[in-house]
Amino acid sequence: MSGQELQEGAAAPDFTMPASGGRTVSLAALKGQPVLLYFYPKADTPGCTKQACGLQEALPQLGRLGLTVIGISPDKLPPIEKFAQKFGLEFPLASDPDHKVAEAYGTWVEKSMYGRKYMGMERSSFLVDAEGKVARIWRKVKPEAHAAQVLEAARQLAG
Repeated sequence: MSGQELQEGAAAPDFTMPASGGRTVSLAALKGQPVLLYFYPKADTPGCTKQACGLQEALPQLGRLGLTVIGISPDKLPPIEKFAQKFGLEFPLASDPDHKVAEAYGTWVEKSMYGRKYMGMERSSFLVDAEGKVARIWRKVKPEAHAAQVLEAARQLAG
């Protein structure tokens, strides 16, 4: 885990990852348009499903604002593909099994469940502006409210 936490206004770390639908996602390839990177713990779990479906529902509005959405989890591609197909998720879901991208964004953190500590994905999102800088950061995201928060921030970014 990197010692410093990514701040708003900082350059967003670049990446290239395999994603659902046989796609490859790269931040550099999206330069010139805003991007929402959302990190989620595990495909097809209740919170992650709520969050993904909320974003899918908001996708037409987000698209009109020029925003690209990319979901990132430590899952391998087969469960990600299954999740995307099951819920009709059109935006790319990227696979970060070695959590290199999550570490670059500070979302691979120590968690605790029933007193046991382990490393895992923190549900966090980053709104990256057209210049590749982090415009907004949401940590410990509430899945139900997230799409509305993103839509509001994307509207502000679009001016």
